[in-house]
Amino acid sequence: MKVLERITGLLGVGGERAAPPPRYEGIADGLVLTDMEAWAWYTTETSNSDLMGEAEHDAEQARAEAALTSTLAGMDVHLRILWSPYSADDYRAEAPDLYSAGRWEDWAEDRAARLDQIALPVRHVLLGVRLGGRTASPGRRITDAAGVSSRGVPARELATWHTAARRLGRRLEASPWRCAPAPVELLAWMVTREQHRSVPAPVAGRSLVSGALLAALTQGRVLPYPDHLRMVDAEGATAAWVSVLVMTAFPERAATPGPGEWLRALAEVSYLPPDDDGLEDDDVAARLVAVSPEASVRLRVLHKRAAIARTDQTARMVREQTNSAGTHAVGDPGRVITDAGEAMADLRAELEREELSLVEDHPRVVVTSTRGLEDLRARVDAVIAHYADSGITVQVGTDEQRPLWLETLAGDRVRVPDLGHVRDTRALAGAWWWGGARVGDDTGPIVGYLTGSTPGVVRLTPAANRKDATTTAYIGRSGGGKSTALAMAALEAGMAGAWALTLDFKGDLAGLVRAAERYGLPSRLVRMNRAMAGAADLIPLLSEAGRDAARAEVPAQLSLVTPAHLRAAGAETALQAATNAILDGAEPATWRVIEHLRASDDRVARETGHALWELAQTPQGALFMGRPQDGPPLLTTAPGVWVVQMPGLSLPTVGEDRERWTSVQALSVAVMHSVLAFGIITSGRPDLRTLTKLVSVPEVHVLTGTPQGRHFLDYVARVGRALGTHLHLDTQDATGLAALPGVVEQLAMVIGFRLTSAAQQDALAELLGLPPGPHARELIRSIGIEADGSVRHGHCVTRDRRFGAATMQWDIPTAELLDLLDTSPRADAETGDAPVADGVFA
Repeated sequence: MKVLERITGLLGVGGERAAPPPRYEGIADGLVLTDMEAWAWYTTETSNSDLMGEAEHDAEQARAEAALTSTLAGMDVHLRILWSPYSADDYRAEAPDLYSAGRWEDWAEDRAARLDQIALPVRHVLLGVRLGGRTASPGRRITDAAGVSSRGVPARELATWHTAARRLGRRLEASPWRCAPAPVELLAWMVTREQHRSVPAPVAGRSLVSGALLAALTQGRVLPYPDHLRMVDAEGATAAWVSVLVMTAFPERAATPGPGEWLRALAEVSYLPPDDDGLEDDDVAARLVAVSPEASVRLRVLHKRAAIARTDQTARMVREQTNSAGTHAVGDPGRVITDAGEAMADLRAELEREELSLVEDHPRVVVTSTRGLEDLRARVDAVIAHYADSGITVQVGTDEQRPLWLETLAGDRVRVPDLGHVRDTRALAGAWWWGGARVGDDTGPIVGYLTGSTPGVVRLTPAANRKDATTTAYIGRSGGGKSTALAMAALEAGMAGAWALTLDFKGDLAGLVRAAERYGLPSRLVRMNRAMAGAADLIPLLSEAGRDAARAEVPAQLSLVTPAHLRAAGAETALQAATNAILDGAEPATWRVIEHLRASDDRVARETGHALWELAQTPQGALFMGRPQDGPPLLTTAPGVWVVQMPGLSLPTVGEDRERWTSVQALSVAVMHSVLAFGIITSGRPDLRTLTKLVSVPEVHVLTGTPQGRHFLDYVARVGRALGTHLHLDTQDATGLAALPGVVEQLAMVIGFRLTSAAQQDALAELLGLPPGPHARELIRSIGIEADGSVRHGHCVTRDRRFGAATMQWDIPTAELLDLLDTSPRADAETGDAPVADGVFA
């Protein structure tokens, strides 16, 4: 019998190749059980390797090497990298948990339709570890032989395997892969998809899949051909064409980051579909489609002692060949043998000195097409060509498709052992299967997609209810998409039921209110003109906080615009007295304070009132001390989207003596004081602590130039978490923002767009947590620039709350919404003010 096995193994038709496929008996959270073995399965977390500094990259790779050598030594490991399309239906299902205001159903549906359109793939990286073999009881073996076994998993055995999986999982959780037990739904999908059948996933929360349901998941037909397999559906039609490729040769040395990261690079493979070959289009890159090849790597890390023994065995063979050459006429053993001997000596020294071992691995690449055999072969050619550029030889496993495909199944074994490699763990860790791009929150609204080496959606919750810092900065030069991203964040917050106030110093965010109206959100646009008289009157704005809140703020604000000679004559006392008198009466308002002063018997008070009345006729003065028209308040603390436009403010420079302010400068400071006081006091009101609040400030450098503005930013940033207030800042000046330590310390997220000067680039790199230097400068200089030099709006580098950074693209789900949020002068010229003239839209 052994002679027969050797002959069939030599011919490639026996041995492990001919072993039956695995028979699944149970799938549970973190476990896959076959009739012969038990495997623990874990998901791995993507690491932001794209933008890592060299030192951080090397340190994490070293930790991965140590985890391979210490945690997984002596174990059979199966690494799988799979792809699935992002399900827009999942987003529709979770929308009620994300949104509650306006026509949120339309908002969610527009985003879901956009997700269907772009069809982003989602990467799943799973790590399987063999826990041990399963032995059936005598009674079970009898029922199996009789064909009457239920194939269930005894509860006691399941508990034993769960304990072993959790014990190993705790060690893997501390590795750079940050492993977590794979949920049963994901494992069932992994098993099912190998037959490419449309079997529904198990019900969420099911603790064990077995019996008839498991049988339904694993039924299917696969037809092997010399260079591919055909997956046949229930109707007998070919559902998919699959080819399994093998990696037969790797370069002797490969750099990381770079070509050595051959598993991370799977997402980078693209091809031109055969149907597009005849199209005449100069922009071929725009028609390239991701191949999304999958990986199946079976490996076994040798214990250090076994690795040294393997090295000694190889060195012994080299010496024998050297001695054999020396005793024959050849004399010289040859360069190859000499180099091999030196390499073995160096490797043995490294194995003894460092946390290093050897690993036997069998890498397979699985390419799938649902379009046809020609398309499959085009994809295969693209994979082969892509890896050839890195010095890696990839070939189709000709006449080995069936055993190679069976190798990829969870719970199977190495079936083609001659297509494997033995190398040090450093080379395997350098593949960086867990590397790529990852940024944003785990849950929340989808606002864009990743543009790094691994695709995926980006979730950001603009007003997340976390016990953490609440300030977000959007930094970059004009025209990159900062204001549009800020507006999208305000809309997302409004849809979630937040109070969203935007202070528009540039005057180009009227489209935010039009977009809010489109989706039924309460909203209003307040402009700095006489038609909006009294809109920023502090007395009604602060009325809900109590009249005492206005007793100090209103005199301070009016003092800012009172002429210097009247202040010197005691006008500030008159202002306080008039304010107290009006606040103690009925229907208090700032314009009534001015009328009270004008009617006073005191000369200073009367002259102060006349001066303020004249200033109230200006656009700036009318906004905070003019007499309003009848109607509801123009600004409110009710949930919704509220935009106050104050373009053309003429603020004094930093350090400029107040006595030298012009009347326009004084009015500008007073208007800003009014709006900022409203924002601060609303944020701090005890009765609004449970209301989510978002204050957005485009062109924040307007505020940083004044003491009042700096105080406002510092206050809201520092106490925002306690008050439930989120601060979103938009600025072109990274160095100016970096000079505000109170704000910088509270930055939860930084969203960086293009900057061109070295000083600004260095400041932004520091805020993003990127290693300073030429590489970071070039990244920031080129972000948002296409190959032809055109601007790619919304492309940025984002640093999230976990201090991970990656490149992403903000995505506007519809062309209509993009037009509404257009901040160019053309937008206001085309749309005018009609949509916001009526104020609040319920």
